[in-house]
Amino acid sequence: MNAVYFEQYGGPEVLKYGNFKDPVLGFDEVLVGIRACALNHLDLWVRQGTYKNKIAIPIPHILGSDVAGVVLEVGKGVKHLKKGERVVVAPGQLSASDPLALESRDSFSPHFQILGLQSQGGYAEKVAVHSRFVIPVSGRFSFEEWASVPLASLTAYHMLTARVGVKPGETVLVHAAGSGVGSAAIQIAKFLGATVFTTVGDFKKVARAKKLGADEVILYKTKDFSKEVMKLTNDKGVEVVFDHIGPEIWEKNISSLARGGRLVTCGATSGPRAEIDIRYLYAKQLGIFGSYMGSLAELHKVLGLVEKGFLKPTLDRAFALKEAAEAQSRMEARQSFGKIILKV
Repeated sequence: MNAVYFEQYGGPEVLKYGNFKDPVLGFDEVLVGIRACALNHLDLWVRQGTYKNKIAIPIPHILGSDVAGVVLEVGKGVKHLKKGERVVVAPGQLSASDPLALESRDSFSPHFQILGLQSQGGYAEKVAVHSRFVIPVSGRFSFEEWASVPLASLTAYHMLTARVGVKPGETVLVHAAGSGVGSAAIQIAKFLGATVFTTVGDFKKVARAKKLGADEVILYKTKDFSKEVMKLTNDKGVEVVFDHIGPEIWEKNISSLARGGRLVTCGATSGPRAEIDIRYLYAKQLGIFGSYMGSLAELHKVLGLVEKGFLKPTLDRAFALKEAAEAQSRMEARQSFGKIILKV
């Protein structure tokens, strides 16, 4: 099969397009013919070597956690899926026998794995995965649209529901409306009944952010978002800050929170270390929550929201598979609004 892979860590230039050994189908596995794969910041971190010597990553390595396609073959032990079905693949994977899987707390397990991280991913024509993680979807959306959903939307859903429990009437600040996780978070927060503030870096993104459901859009390059939040809330602050950026905005995140507010974070695109004035933490009785993707059960709920029209895929641009390096460069430059897709 054709695939995009790398044999050494580095910049986008290390990505190669060419022939790669076909995956071997196991007894309980499904061979998926990939039609589209969405990019995530995880792809950049893996390619750059962030997890080198920390996680066992197969080399040569195929990136890609968000897969949509069709069933090509099923293993002898698979009875509930058929050739030709339209499917997406769950990016987070944990054995059904793990006690935390039984509690739908998959991502809390030390054995939790991500497609395209510990295993070969979706920048390819085919992938073989356990049937438990292959989920049929309708023809309501294109393969490109379906590929844009799983990782980012599951992450946003888990953050807003399981981690900080957003309630109707609360105000949520979502950073970077143009990111995949940000665009999903705006829609999910609105579905949960919240008032949503969001940030964008370009005036051209304002209208799209409002179309997703944002009540207020702050241009963070020209205005101090924390001061704007306080103006909009009459100096109260927001109940929830949804962050995936990290130290670049950490201090302002804390100052944007209302007393008793919660900050939930799932990433660190601006770096791994942040400082905090502990006095604000205890005086305002704040909560800081880490979040890591979500469970298979939650993904089924997210896909249900998509099927019912409550959560709509947000696409930026589609590239051919062999253009993966260009697609990753676009993500690194923060030029996108919504998910960047590779068409296979």
